[in-house]
Amino acid sequence: MIHNKIPCGTEAGPVVGIIGGSGIYALEGLKNTVWHDVDTPFGSPSDQLMSGVLDGVQIVFLPRHGRGHNIPPSELNFRANIDAMKQLGVTEVLSVSAVGSLREDLPPGTFVIVDQFIDRTFARIKSFFGAGLVAHVSIADPVCPRLGDALEDAGSRLDIEIIRGGTYLVMEGPQFSSRAESELYRNWGCDLIGMTNMPEAKLAREAELCYSSVAMVTDYDCWHQNHDNVTADAILKTLVGNAEKARTLLNAVIPRLAERSKYCPAGCHTALDNALVTAPEARDPKLVSQLQTIAGRVL
Repeated sequence: MIHNKIPCGTEAGPVVGIIGGSGIYALEGLKNTVWHDVDTPFGSPSDQLMSGVLDGVQIVFLPRHGRGHNIPPSELNFRANIDAMKQLGVTEVLSVSAVGSLREDLPPGTFVIVDQFIDRTFARIKSFFGAGLVAHVSIADPVCPRLGDALEDAGSRLDIEIIRGGTYLVMEGPQFSSRAESELYRNWGCDLIGMTNMPEAKLAREAELCYSSVAMVTDYDCWHQNHDNVTADAILKTLVGNAEKARTLLNAVIPRLAERSKYCPAGCHTALDNALVTAPEARDPKLVSQLQTIAGRVL
């Protein structure tokens, strides 16, 4: 249930959702801001969601960890967060998150437009679907290339070190890696490590939302012998500068997302077309009801 509902993005043009940390929502030129309470079948999202308008584009912002950062990664209600965004009409999601670097040439301050994930989380609910309504959604390519193109183009015109492409290993947390784990992930060919983009990206795909992740490097994890081990205090200091650059990037990219056809040409908005495998007569009516926001188009 939504209080102060905004127009649906499918009919009224794209609505860009931003999932990120404190300060990201303070975008220059953002107008008509309203904080919304949203109830979902999956519980409460991390916080109220803020809507506004930037250069004619509807924006919805969700502070992933809540204002004040009071929810740890493993306790985030990822399903409620994605459901709430879709209730507010969101059609494309830009995820902004802090990460550690597993590569010498990705120093703190670098932004990476992620194109792949390795999900090493184990204590999180990872799907909207389940017993009574089974679905298998492809995440071979888990991010939207159209959003990635827009971010790359916007970043190339700014004074921001932004790299296109990288594999983000998502760990459970809340502790940082051991040195052995950090070296293992480097040997796997991973580029970044963090705690928040899974199952967020999987759920966005199930909800038929375009999704792209901007990873902001804050540290070298603990593998780098010439740098101190990662600490929360050190991360927060780097985050201040990164947040300002992130706001600049978002201000530049959002106008580029204003125009597109009704559905994403990459197929993000039709991801469920061939995903449902439970016969209609065998579907659990309660689960079908819960999934009206997420999968109503195909139900």
